[in-house]
Amino acid sequence: MGTFLGYRCSICGSEYGPDEVTYTCSQDSGNLDVVLDIQQVRNSNSVQEIEASRESSIWRYLPLLPIPDPGYEGTTLCAVGWTPLFTPRNLQKALGLPNLWLKDDGRNPTASFKDRASAVVVARAQQIGAEVAITASTGNAGAALAGMAAAAGLPAVILAPRTAPAAKVAQLLIFGARVLLVDGSYDEAFDLSLEAAQAFGWYCRNTGYNPFTAEGKKTAAFEICEQFTDAVGARNGRSWQVPDAVFVSVGDGNIISGLHKGFKDLHDLGWIDRMPRIFGVQSTGSAAIYNAFVAGNEDIVPVRADTLADSISVNLPRDGLRALRAATQTGGAYVAVEDDEILAAMRDLARKAGVFAEPAGATAYAGLVQAQETGLIDPENRILVLNTGNGLKDVRAAMQAAGEARIIEPSLAAMRDALAEQAER
Repeated sequence: MGTFLGYRCSICGSEYGPDEVTYTCSQDSGNLDVVLDIQQVRNSNSVQEIEASRESSIWRYLPLLPIPDPGYEGTTLCAVGWTPLFTPRNLQKALGLPNLWLKDDGRNPTASFKDRASAVVVARAQQIGAEVAITASTGNAGAALAGMAAAAGLPAVILAPRTAPAAKVAQLLIFGARVLLVDGSYDEAFDLSLEAAQAFGWYCRNTGYNPFTAEGKKTAAFEICEQFTDAVGARNGRSWQVPDAVFVSVGDGNIISGLHKGFKDLHDLGWIDRMPRIFGVQSTGSAAIYNAFVAGNEDIVPVRADTLADSISVNLPRDGLRALRAATQTGGAYVAVEDDEILAAMRDLARKAGVFAEPAGATAYAGLVQAQETGLIDPENRILVLNTGNGLKDVRAAMQAAGEARIIEPSLAAMRDALAEQAER
């Protein structure tokens, strides 16, 4: 099994061998952390070797993943990750934050961060001989699984709430997955997918349930550190630099817990000398983890989710505890923003940085704006905001943020009038 030693329960600490469990702890159903042989990884690899890799995808970090080489060379799966990190100068000026960076994961093959998890889960599914993969999704995770499974030749079944945006449903279908829209919530689709996986013997990709999802998502932390080191001109071949603060949107909680795991792995290896403060951002309409953070405990109480940011609209976060700890254990925090703030963030990212973010992706930036206004960050902090999805995923929300286009008669006079009216707004 290489460096993959097994699993450890995030609640009770029970440990399991690689073949003893598949999804969650048998004692308390807690989420499982994948345990790697850090000493072996350290002895066999180095920052310099990673930097010398010609692989421009998540597979450049294969020595830090719990799977063997999946042999995906030349496929879409080798286009996952290594998304750009850049300096949004207009946003820096607008916010008065001279050390702000933006990482755009909307550039992945199916246009969301979820490709990272699905690529690793599909590799694991093929490693263990699974015949079908299934997931519940509000859209992005399902599209990611459908696309990655198609590239690998693995049949996929996707359950999504019937309210999922049409663009996301179209992605599910075009990749050839068997798609069923559930007349209910995401949480109901999640529960049904677990029943189906057990009944039919399928491999379940579900976020916050399959431990390999966080392993895929942690690759973003590796990229952040490697790319940030280049951005600040501090490459030395021995270790990487980290931002002071990382802002990410949170729904089920698996992305932020995956990032936390990635930073911890690098810190354990000695490849970074400290952890960044991690800030989770939720919509006020889906704020179960934020509520627990404010209450100062680890009791994640379900909410009745209602937000336009469908990708983070969750009643009961399935990876809530680890998501909460990602902030509390790094000196970060949770922030909750209104839907109007999310729409404003979509406009700002598009018009001041040229990044078209879906509502969930823009939520992270909205959280940064609020954190600055409330004094949660120092203006001189080195800050990174992670956009998790492309705005074309939800055109209806984009039109809410941008407004309607003006229809005019085909004349120069009409054009002048329309332009003058727009200039006055």
